[in-house]
Amino acid sequence: MLTQKQHDLLIFIDKRLKKNSISPSYDEMKDALGLASKSGIHRLITALEERGFIARLPHRARALEILRLPGQEAPAAKNAPEAANDSVSVPLVGKIAAGVPIAALEQSGPRISIPDGMIGRGDHFALEVEGESMIGAGILDGDIAVIREANTARNNQIVVAYVVDNEEATLKRLYKTADGIELIAENPDFPTRTYGPDQVEVQGVLVGLIRKY
Repeated sequence: MLTQKQHDLLIFIDKRLKKNSISPSYDEMKDALGLASKSGIHRLITALEERGFIARLPHRARALEILRLPGQEAPAAKNAPEAANDSVSVPLVGKIAAGVPIAALEQSGPRISIPDGMIGRGDHFALEVEGESMIGAGILDGDIAVIREANTARNNQIVVAYVVDNEEATLKRLYKTADGIELIAENPDFPTRTYGPDQVEVQGVLVGLIRKY
């Protein structure tokens, strides 16, 4: 699963490589995506690399290689642990804030096994929860949230919400109103945040939790 900016950058790099076999410069990528600085491009490139979409070729400036495009299956991870017969393996892709939004889905990590009865159809991933804004829903700091990939959600579902303007994500209860989208905390110490309808992208819906004691 990619954010819109990550998807756009990947497609732009792929087109340039197919056209002249040379990676675009960071300035060209920045201008193509309409970003204000190259720091955003560095972050997007790192995210794409860690998720297995691109690779940086060593000892060559500006050298990028496309490993796969959206919709293509990721290469099998070497030495990946096999799931038991009564479990399935999903990627643990990083950390998600249950509090003030932080950058999310920017890290690669191991695959973890979860009970197969916890998930249904579709693609799933896992995130480590940071923060205490969802403790009223039983979601604690350090929990592993199991997420079904989705770009829509019903009111009152707990979702991974990506705040476009800040390029940040958070785990919150979602409620759509006539004026926009509310991201609701389950802790009175944290305020409800309201955004315009185009400022929030749903990236997934919570389907389960794994907790270590």
